[in-house]
Amino acid sequence: MPDGYDPAAFEPFAVTADLAVFTVREGTLHVLLVERGEEPYAGSWALPGGFVRPRESAEEAARRELAEETGLDADAVDALHFEQLRTYSAPDRDPRMRVVSVAFAALLPGLPEPLGGGDAARAAYVPYGAVRDLAFDHGRILADAHRRIGDKLEYSCLATSFCPPEFTLGELQGVYETVWDTVLDRPNFRRKVLATDGFVEQVDGPPRRDGGRGKPAARYRAGSAVALHPPLLRPEGRPA
Repeated sequence: MPDGYDPAAFEPFAVTADLAVFTVREGTLHVLLVERGEEPYAGSWALPGGFVRPRESAEEAARRELAEETGLDADAVDALHFEQLRTYSAPDRDPRMRVVSVAFAALLPGLPEPLGGGDAARAAYVPYGAVRDLAFDHGRILADAHRRIGDKLEYSCLATSFCPPEFTLGELQGVYETVWDTVLDRPNFRRKVLATDGFVEQVDGPPRRDGGRGKPAARYRAGSAVALHPPLLRPEGRPA
């Protein structure tokens, strides 16, 4: 132990892992929320999460919590896009004690109804635009996560994480329009996607309809690329 170091001089604190979980359901961006069943904030909606156990990392805790809330097994959770967002450490963010939260963002293409677990009374997917007054500082965490995802769609292939294994370009465009809350020009979007090496790969087999009135559309899957060159920038001043 270094000279002069006294562990008792530092107040102990807890660490939680909190999750901003996004998915697209029926053409609308949804976020996974839990209704708290215990104080503090009993009856309020919050992001799923929980305390980090003594023998696990923050990421292991986040993946465990995600599996508990969604009913997915460990292999399915490992296959999802999952990234650390940032750390939230304001001294008074939790009325119980000093609690530092390591927040994560996860993108899910399609899931069964959530289960709820731990101190949650219930869990639900809620339209992002309808979320109000979350417990703790979870509103800030959610807004930060939404901003991160919207930015990453411009320069990465992240949008395919919202899609099923096989999808049409119309469905991929719908992801961008839903997250960005804007309308994209269909021919221009198609041209940019297909001109980007490794963004998507066409799947052999018969085409299928993507919900539109036109002819059946070709099917694609995620390509090998990670970054978009050039970036696919969101249009300014074109709200949905």
